[in-house]
Amino acid sequence: MEWVRGEIIGRGSFGTVNLAIPKSNSTQYVVKSAQVSNSFSLKSEKEILSELSIISHPNIVRCLGDSLSLESGTQYYNLFLEYASKGSLADQLKLSGGKFELSEVKNYAKSILKGLSHLHESGIVHCDIKLQNILVFEDGTAKIADFGLAKKVSNEVGGNQLRGTPLYMSPEIVAGGKVESPADVWALGCAVVEMVTGKPAWDISPESDVSALLYRIAIGGESPKIPGNLCSEGRDFIEKCFVKNPNERWTAQMLLDHPFVSGLKEEDQRPTVSPRCPFEFPDWQSGSGSDSESVSSFGFSEESWCPTWSPVSRQLEEQLVSDRIPNWGDSNDWIIVR
Repeated sequence: MEWVRGEIIGRGSFGTVNLAIPKSNSTQYVVKSAQVSNSFSLKSEKEILSELSIISHPNIVRCLGDSLSLESGTQYYNLFLEYASKGSLADQLKLSGGKFELSEVKNYAKSILKGLSHLHESGIVHCDIKLQNILVFEDGTAKIADFGLAKKVSNEVGGNQLRGTPLYMSPEIVAGGKVESPADVWALGCAVVEMVTGKPAWDISPESDVSALLYRIAIGGESPKIPGNLCSEGRDFIEKCFVKNPNERWTAQMLLDHPFVSGLKEEDQRPTVSPRCPFEFPDWQSGSGSDSESVSSFGFSEESWCPTWSPVSRQLEEQLVSDRIPNWGDSNDWIIVR
């Protein structure tokens, strides 16, 4: 298939995201590309999405295939995904003036929960839920995207890893614990706070050192502040996401029955049986690592990590260093790829 590489619409440590237009029809989609030598993250994402495509879900972005291409003497691995014309939830938040209406927050939260519930039922942890990784389509549908850090819970990971974006990391991840589905729920809580307030869930300055934030989470035992002007149901919903003990934190499936989102109308809800208490959680197992991706917005805080560290301890300031976003050059050239 011949396709045209359009303008760059995103970047990550893996490479670039471009519009892609097939020459044979008018359907537009996107292509994530990386040099073959740096394509582990994209290939991992393809593996996860291929497994999920066996039973597709309306709130998870669809993978349309992959290919290799030779461009200017360099071989690239290309991953094709459906195109979200309205960008990410982070983009929509900016366009809305920095805050969503409460009804929008509820609808987006429910869409993310439905996608997460499907992921967790499929034995997959996303590991990087944030507004930048939730795409909005022309009809308003929100879908979970960017599975470069996702992992199967059946895989064992050697050592301790920080996986995800610091502003959304759960206490157990920062402390060097297992990477399991409750971490996605904590990140969802951070995303909901951000949708309500227009600001990151953690009250920090862009110049703040990432190790100081991780120290607050793991050693200081802090949690993000819940917006005081939010309705009581909304505050309770977020509290369920921010339960410190991951074994007692509500699951995505449990949260679908929470009054904050359960009363919303939806045409495609699948009949499900939700666990009725925190002790009915599945016994997740840890998974394998993958390369990191990054998106710039709030400085360091929007960067996704997957380094391997020792568990957080009193020497945390000496153990942690902050990765920085690579300085990619812009290019709007059109390239025909065969």
